[in-house]
Amino acid sequence: MYREHPDSAPMAEFLRSARSRLTPREAGLDDSGPGRRRVSGLRREELARLAGVSVDYYTRLEQGRSRSASAEVLDALATALQLNDAERSHLHALARPRPVRRSRPRPQRVHRATWDLLDALQQTCRPGFVLGRRLDVLAHNQLAGRLITDFRALPAAERNQARFVFLDPHARELYRDWARVAADTAAMLRLDAGRHPDDPALSALVGDLSIHSEEFRRFWSDNKVHRRSTGTKDYHHPLVGDLTVTYQALIPGDDPDQILFVYGTEPGSPSETTLRLLTRWNSATAGTRSVTAQAPRAHD
Repeated sequence: MYREHPDSAPMAEFLRSARSRLTPREAGLDDSGPGRRRVSGLRREELARLAGVSVDYYTRLEQGRSRSASAEVLDALATALQLNDAERSHLHALARPRPVRRSRPRPQRVHRATWDLLDALQQTCRPGFVLGRRLDVLAHNQLAGRLITDFRALPAAERNQARFVFLDPHARELYRDWARVAADTAAMLRLDAGRHPDDPALSALVGDLSIHSEEFRRFWSDNKVHRRSTGTKDYHHPLVGDLTVTYQALIPGDDPDQILFVYGTEPGSPSETTLRLLTRWNSATAGTRSVTAQAPRAHD
């Protein structure tokens, strides 16, 4: 009976999950031999052979009995598992020794230039918002608040994208493909957990979501990670109807744990018309000044 080291458990779970998702055909292996396979994904010996490591060594990694793996071995495993860039970075993060935390992390502050940029985006009919550690919503302009939800109006502890997606009934109606958004959100949170394994607030958030959302528990157990860069998102807004936005994720300033999301629409498209309608509705009812000017300037 092996004993899994607590610090190795996340990496072991991630390796097992990634191996189970990769089929022999996808890995370029011949799966036409006799006998029924007991696993849908690769066998340990198959992955070890593809990565160029011994079966015993890989087994120790996957069982959490080894906390040491060189960068070369991790890259070989990542290549054999066909991991994308985000997944490869996550694997390396999980393999790093956990630092000893001596104090609470410093509160995250949104730079004045970022606030100004959010206001400028508002004037060009572009929703914008900033996510921090644990997917906390640090700032957003008025249009983003109108499109998604006004996080400013929520208690500070509830200004979190994951809480909104999984615990707010409005989110299920707002996102036309809620399941995909929810899966990506859990995967983004999983990526954050790999980078900050000693964050007690993140652990508390995962625990709370696990208690209150069966879907979160399912997506979290998939052990997938996701980093948003560019893409599209479909909304069904209760005021203006359906629209599709494009998004780009940027890192503002010198805080790598902040991500600025900028939304846009295709010029001349029905979605552009719909978003401009939402902007005019905003202007008529709440003025044109961004809500970010009234939001808190720091977030733990």
